[in-house]
Order: sequence, then structure tokens, then C-alpha cells
Amino acid sequence: MTTTTTRLLLSATLVLFASAMAHTIETTAPAPDPEMARAAQVARGEYLVNAMSCHDCHTPWKEGPNGPAPDMSRALTGHPADLVMPPPARLEGPWVWSAAGTNTAFAGPWGVSFTANLTPDPETGLGRWTAETFIATMKTGRHEGKGRPLLPPMPYFSVAALTDDDMRAVFAYLQSLPPVHNRVPAPIDPPETAQ
Repeated sequence: MTTTTTRLLLSATLVLFASAMAHTIETTAPAPDPEMARAAQVARGEYLVNAMSCHDCHTPWKEGPNGPAPDMSRALTGHPADLVMPPPARLEGPWVWSAAGTNTAFAGPWGVSFTANLTPDPETGLGRWTAETFIATMKTGRHEGKGRPLLPPMPYFSVAALTDDDMRAVFAYLQSLPPVHNRVPAPIDPPETAQ
């Protein structure tokens, strides 16, 4: 055998060996840990919820040492069911809307809106929702993607700018919260005005 032939055979053998080893490494690489992936998704969702200031409206406010602030013991539970709101004051002039001291009820030309319970309670929150239902709601601005319109001041149009993966992360975070039974009142239509 000539030196050139030996070199060619040795090179071919090395290439085949390297290819087989690469394939073995590729096929035996451990699969990603689903728990770690889920934890990363929930952490991303928590980051987005905080960055988008969801607590400002969906967490009832209380008076604290530095003034009003979200009551994190009721995080994302929406308007307190036991807080019955009186009819809103009539707004005139440049005043267009008003808010409750809890920052969970809002009145304006649309009527009265109450912030939703975002915890995974199956009866009063998002416990029966899927990620797809949540995404459809945010993209369409309609309850469950097909119902009544979401009312001000809910900035669904800003949330709709998120990627589907980011919306899934937000939903995963919301589903990771402890479920809190808190039935938020239905929106109140504006009074009819005399013509």
C-alpha cells in the first residue's frame, strides 16, 4: 500500500469515526428538563406582569406608611367582591373618568368597569382558561376572545403587542399563583341619556 493510499484510508476512517461520534453525542444529549423550562417561563411571566404594571389595577390598593400602594397580600385578585361601589359622581368639564381608592373600579363614558381576578380560581378567576383563551382575549380585546369588550382602563392593545410566547409566559405566571375566590362584579353600562 502506498503512503498516499494509507493516508486516504486513515483520513476516511477518521471522518467516519468523527461523524459517528457526533451523531452519538447528538442523539444521547439529555432532553431539556421540563420543570426548569416551566420555571423559566413562569419567571419570565412574573417579570412581564411587573414590567407592565398589572398590579396597579388588578391588585387592590390600601393606605400604607407612604400613601396608597398595592396590597400584595391580595395580589392580582381584582376588585374586592365585598366592596360595593356607590354610583359614580357625575363628571363635568375636563374630567372624563374617575377611579375607586382601591384602583380596581373605574367610571367613565363606558359605564363602570371592575378589574378582573387574575388568579387561577376556577369559579371567579382564570382557572378554567387556557393559554389560547388568554391570548385570544388580549389580541381581540374581548372577554375570552369572543365575549363583551374589555373596558378601560385595560390596555389590552399594549399586551397584544407581546409575542405569543410572552403571553404564554404571563399566563403561566398567573396560573402559578394561589387561587383566590373573589367574584368581581359585572361591568355596569352607562346610564342612558335623555335626547
